[in-house]
Amino acid sequence: MAFLGSLGHCIGMCGGFVIAYSTAKIDSSFNKTTQLIAHLVYNFGRIFSYMIIGAVFGLLGSILLISKTTHGSLYILVGIFMLLMAISLTGNSKFLTSIEISLTKFQFFRNLFSKLIHSKSLPSFFFLGMLNGFLPCGLVYFFAASAAATGSPFWGAIVMLIFGLSTMPVLLGLGTVAGFLNSSTFRKYMVKLASFVIALYGIYMIYKGYWFIFDPNASIHTCH
Repeated sequence: MAFLGSLGHCIGMCGGFVIAYSTAKIDSSFNKTTQLIAHLVYNFGRIFSYMIIGAVFGLLGSILLISKTTHGSLYILVGIFMLLMAISLTGNSKFLTSIEISLTKFQFFRNLFSKLIHSKSLPSFFFLGMLNGFLPCGLVYFFAASAAATGSPFWGAIVMLIFGLSTMPVLLGLGTVAGFLNSSTFRKYMVKLASFVIALYGIYMIYKGYWFIFDPNASIHTCH
């Protein structure tokens, strides 16, 4: 789901960010290996931010999930969130864009971005990736909710690690295959496929939440 979502949503959401740092920070004097390392370091910074978010939401989930009812209710909420996101990806709703509030209006963000974008050191790529990772994004919010449903900081971080790694191929290759990835036909197909898969999984999560609440044999250690 993360990979398909990255083809449909992340290109539009983070594509400008990636192209901006690639243009400003990747010097023409860099050899191919150095350029690849810089892109990898940027993405590792982004994934590190996601893991922090996952651990925090997993911790919050462990506090909230004090009973099977609350656990099941969270699954249902995540499922509903998935369905709304699937509808939004198709363009029939502004659900995703309405929760993606831009941070660029804050002076602190602008100053930090300006400082990092003008540095060509490898640490600056990592911290710029971290900054990107903390930008408001509906897709991140969805997986963060899934991280909360694990009820564990460790597994919450793992959920977000998988999310970050799954979005990495598209953003890593954006500079070299931007024309193909931005093809309206290709993106439209990927968005439809992502929406379908996310909707199916949302229905499954709602069912799982219902099962968790009403089945006396359900527990956090069982899978249905």
